[in-house]
Amino acid sequence: MSLWVKICGLSTPESVETAVAAGADALGFVLAEHSPRTVTAARAAELVAYAREAARGAGRAVEMVAVVRHQAADDVARLAREAGVDTVQLHGDEPDADADRLRESGFGVIRALSAREYAARRAGGWASPDRLLLDAAVPGSGTRIGAEELAAAPEGFWILAGGLSPANVAEAVAALGAGGVDVSSGVESSRGVKDLGLIRDFIRAARA
Repeated sequence: MSLWVKICGLSTPESVETAVAAGADALGFVLAEHSPRTVTAARAAELVAYAREAARGAGRAVEMVAVVRHQAADDVARLAREAGVDTVQLHGDEPDADADRLRESGFGVIRALSAREYAARRAGGWASPDRLLLDAAVPGSGTRIGAEELAAAPEGFWILAGGLSPANVAEAVAALGAGGVDVSSGVESSRGVKDLGLIRDFIRAARA
């Protein structure tokens, strides 16, 4: 099975087109506040439409993901509908009831946790029906998860994020056994600014 690849924090048509053309499986648009990568729902809708057209031209489907953090479920559903995405990525302390409501509203859900938070929840018997994404303690910081932080990886498919780059993605996946990867800062020339060459290089390295 090919590694699932998501490019996150996209904010320009050029970066969207590059990610689709290079073979990304999913694109992420940050609707959370206070991020250098934040876009409005209206701007995300423009980019999603552009991405879907590019994906149709490439003859394949690409998943559109809204990234949120510490936002009420009703607000998240409204923003996600305005943006026209398929999936919501919960990157905060949202209760499981919020994930349930979003699924009932027709959205896929990706639950993002730090490796340590996941370990603590798992020790308490927590399980999620949603896809899990394990990230650094501070999302978007460019910090990698160490093998020592991941005492027990999730069973089945899960997504690795945090500190990934074209230079280390293959080694990181081999070491931790993820089925998917998510990158943002690792394909930027400066904070919040995507580098088109790095997007291509990352997807090429992940596929290899």
